[in-house]
Amino acid sequence: MKLSTGLLAGAAAGAAGTTALNAATYLDMVWRGRPASSTPEDTVEKLAARSPLTIPGDSDTRPNRVSGLGALTGILAGVGAGAVLGVAQAAGWRPRLLPGAAVAGAAALLAGNGPMTVLGVTDPRSWSAADWISDVLPHLAYGTVAAAVLNRLTDR
Repeated sequence: MKLSTGLLAGAAAGAAGTTALNAATYLDMVWRGRPASSTPEDTVEKLAARSPLTIPGDSDTRPNRVSGLGALTGILAGVGAGAVLGVAQAAGWRPRLLPGAAVAGAAALLAGNGPMTVLGVTDPRSWSAADWISDVLPHLAYGTVAAAVLNRLTDR
């Protein structure tokens, strides 16, 4: 398989995995009655503070832009992690579904939480068991769907 084919198949698998992660997250919010996390928006704010770029808008529109950018960073992390896995598969990595799902889920977890941790938005060492569960389970959903789609798209 060509690397470009792996990249595109992986990006598609990452998009499917991201949809599964979002659905699992929203189901958790419904089940437990918990609010949405503010960490994506907090991350965008931290990045904006460290960047010469500004997020335009008044007090009504700027928060909406920050919210949209926060959601887009999650999509970018999920699609990007899938693309990397697709390139790895094109280069010869051929895991079975469960190991592939574990690697895909871990890759998405690192892609999403890594920047937040580095920027000081969150510290996983301080998370409760419930925090870990509400983060790991959606990433397992991501990994399972992304690995299954990637394997199907690449005839694995």
